[in-house]
Amino acid sequence: MPLQILLPMVVIGIAGIVVLLHMLGRSELARLEDDDAARRAWLREYPGTPPARVILSHDRHAALIESARGAGVVWPMGMDTTARFLRGATIRRTKDGLCIDLPDFTAPRIRLRLNDDEADLWPTLMETKNT
Repeated sequence: MPLQILLPMVVIGIAGIVVLLHMLGRSELARLEDDDAARRAWLREYPGTPPARVILSHDRHAALIESARGAGVVWPMGMDTTARFLRGATIRRTKDGLCIDLPDFTAPRIRLRLNDDEADLWPTLMETKNT
């Protein structure tokens, strides 16, 4: 098949898939309905470390987790969630939340959208639980 035909077919096909997924609601970020949903998301990653405390973000797209092994965070990756401990993290305030740099090549940077109160409070909780 000539490239002049193949290239537009591929581009239109990919664009069509993207539009279809968006129309079906598959482009939304995962949402943690309540504390139990955040606990379940955390326990999928760390089954041996139950959360002692869960603090949900205002939009329910992230949760700060306190456990016996230190603080951690649950956040969305597409329609699913993932979680990481925050040991060794560098936390920076951004205009719309926090940016967390982790010494972990599988999740080197986490960007959390938080309101101003959360963005002020969460770093203090993260740091006191990881010392």
